[in-house]
Amino acid sequence: MKKNLFTKSAGVITAATLVGASITGCGSSVSTASASEAQAQAETAEAPASSEVYRTLDEIKESGTINIGVFSDKSPFGYVDENGEYAGYDVYFAERIGQDLGVKINYVSTEAANRIEYLQTGKVDIILANFTVTEERAQEVDFALPYMNVALGVVSPSDAVIDSLDNVGADDEIIVISGTTAETYLEKNYPDIKLQKYDAYAEAKTAIENGNAAGWANDNTEVIAFAIENEGFTVGVPSLGDSDTIAPAVTKGNETLLNWLNDEIKAIGEENFFHADYEATLLDTYGADYEDTLVVEGGKVQK
Repeated sequence: MKKNLFTKSAGVITAATLVGASITGCGSSVSTASASEAQAQAETAEAPASSEVYRTLDEIKESGTINIGVFSDKSPFGYVDENGEYAGYDVYFAERIGQDLGVKINYVSTEAANRIEYLQTGKVDIILANFTVTEERAQEVDFALPYMNVALGVVSPSDAVIDSLDNVGADDEIIVISGTTAETYLEKNYPDIKLQKYDAYAEAKTAIENGNAAGWANDNTEVIAFAIENEGFTVGVPSLGDSDTIAPAVTKGNETLLNWLNDEIKAIGEENFFHADYEATLLDTYGADYEDTLVVEGGKVQK
């Protein structure tokens, strides 16, 4: 696989405990508590809360660092390479964001099930973790313009290919990742199919390799890549349900960062940035035939 054109820096979030100081975020502040008040809060497990946990664009710039949530085990989109550095399609984009903002990047390893939580608690400023846009998720986070197309797919052993979910046996199980659109889709549309759920992609891959289930339902980009890289597996269902898009997400209400991201996606689209991203990170996996199908340039989805 081609190496990223940008220099990557893998960071780990550290937290400093502030004692006897005000906590300020997005224009709202929490007053310093006395020792007795702090003790009372600890005893009742209550803590001061702010209605806004995100950092504005200016606050991010002033800090000199942006926290971006990415996958660490989902090659070729977000993973840690042999040098211990973050790499992949999402990371390539993240590096450009940091470059154009003029800040360092602190990568935060995330899993599918905690992407929304990490935004809502302020652990990250942006999620770039192969995040499919759905109406339900849009109620909890704000999505920027899309940069990739995606649908669901199903991979299964080549000697027992699943070419339709209608053919899944009553005793068979299908692997899904918790918190993904595959889980939601199957629970809604195929409630009788037994699901084998995992939190991490690495766990799901090991399970399908070990024959723990009849198949694995996930983003078609993921299952296609898996079948290409693992002999003995076939994507019998390459497209399941409606086609969707992948987009960056920010905390609900963080308009300054959202607006900047939208402008950035439009601007770099003028230079065909995401095609360059594909060619640097995905070409070795998918080949040239999938490039125009998967890439969304400048936030404009081709109908």
